[in-house]
Amino acid sequence: MTRIALVTGGMGGLGEAICIKLAALGYHVVTTYSPGNKKAAEWLASMKESGFNFHAYPCDVSDYDSARQCVAIIEKEIGPVDVLVNNAGITRDVTFKKMEKTDWDEVMATNLDSVFNMTKPVCDGMVERGWGRIINISSVNGQKGAFGQTNYSAAKAGMHGFTKALALEVARKAVTVNTISPGYIGTKMVTAIPQEVLDTKIIPQIPMGRLGKPEEIAGLVAYLSSDEAAFLTGANIAINGGQHMY
Repeated sequence: MTRIALVTGGMGGLGEAICIKLAALGYHVVTTYSPGNKKAAEWLASMKESGFNFHAYPCDVSDYDSARQCVAIIEKEIGPVDVLVNNAGITRDVTFKKMEKTDWDEVMATNLDSVFNMTKPVCDGMVERGWGRIINISSVNGQKGAFGQTNYSAAKAGMHGFTKALALEVARKAVTVNTISPGYIGTKMVTAIPQEVLDTKIIPQIPMGRLGKPEEIAGLVAYLSSDEAAFLTGANIAINGGQHMY
């Protein structure tokens, strides 16, 4: 039986790499995109040309009703979700002194509230079927903090608190819940940083001397999604090139 994987924020960057990896391993991959995203059809067409027949649904992951309705449509049209990857996220970087309430609210809603919003509609089904994988994509900055990211760091740290608590509740039903905390990955968002900043401020912090690759994170997601990872739950796996060890 082909398992269904739902990846939030799967269009572009890390999410795209995760979708491609899971599809290559035989998962039926579904992703979400922000309502009003005019490039969604273009992305689906380009993926189809590459041999990946993904399904995509509009969903405001920061809104519970939108998430619940999206999952209901997916389950009706595709089937029950076996693997959930909470990958959607945004940044609104600014020092706390200058941070507005909207900067805080938007990041918390998209990065943390979304984890509840998307997990709630699928978790009971996983428990009832006796198998499931919930994977939350956090960040190294949720572990160590980052200048100008009190909102982002708080949201990403909160994701792992959610992971640990839910993992305890569903472990006996063969549902695992884990966090991945990537460091700086060579996505468009990171490579858009001025090269001088990358070379002088960011890469020197990374013992491996380079940015991570989206495919490296996707490989870890693939493992956590597998049967072989059945005994691993409640973990926060750091994949950051040695930038932060704990």
